[in-house]
Amino acid sequence: MDGTVAVVTGAARGIGRGIALVLGEAGAIVYAADRESRDHRHSALPGTIEDTAEQVTARGGIGIPVRVDHDDDKTVESLFERVRVEQGGVDLLVANACNGNALPFAGGPFWTLPLEHWHNMIDIGVRSHLVTAWYAAPLLIERRGLVVLTGYADPDAEVIAGHLFYDLAMTSVSRLARSLAHDLRPHGVTALAVSPGFTRTEAIIATLGDDVPGGDSVEFPGRAVRALLEDPDVGRHAGLTLPVADLAREYGFSDI
Repeated sequence: MDGTVAVVTGAARGIGRGIALVLGEAGAIVYAADRESRDHRHSALPGTIEDTAEQVTARGGIGIPVRVDHDDDKTVESLFERVRVEQGGVDLLVANACNGNALPFAGGPFWTLPLEHWHNMIDIGVRSHLVTAWYAAPLLIERRGLVVLTGYADPDAEVIAGHLFYDLAMTSVSRLARSLAHDLRPHGVTALAVSPGFTRTEAIIATLGDDVPGGDSVEFPGRAVRALLEDPDVGRHAGLTLPVADLAREYGFSDI
């Protein structure tokens, strides 16, 4: 994967950081995009784009931090203009930015849930995935690249996590993956979504404690993304939402 150009959004911490690290370990050039930088902090949780970029480089890749606020489409446009000038194209887009943990995450009747969840999960989530793909599309077409959206699928749940806003967001990500795949397939670009399981992100640990039993590392989804990127027949997955655990069985990788 030396020389592979990847853009990972929401890369300051959590699953985005884990994906960036695995790609760096494989030798990729990784643009780590997020609004959390050392000069602009929005959360007390650990992690910035500079931290991730340095860790990517330490693992053998090239980490490039880019501050992007997914409330501002112009910053997304600037990100891909920079990538176009510096790299000429994109091999992999991982659209992962979301702010779903900005408020306490607890399900319940929809009228008891704060309406701010719409902004955090739909605007800084589903919409940001779409806007990111919109600006990335010409660069992906140049390289016949891969688009991976991060979401969540639970076909057995009537309402995912018992949370209307989360259910809307995750269901929308799966539909978005199908729609992107439909439009990008004729241009040689594959789009799909991956569904991580319970993952020990910084937000989860801050909420539940470091000694919470079970859970995947943030790098487990990264290994799924790497396996998909290295699969010459990845197009067979176009439009699907794929659980990371199923991909681990298919491709033969494990968690760290």
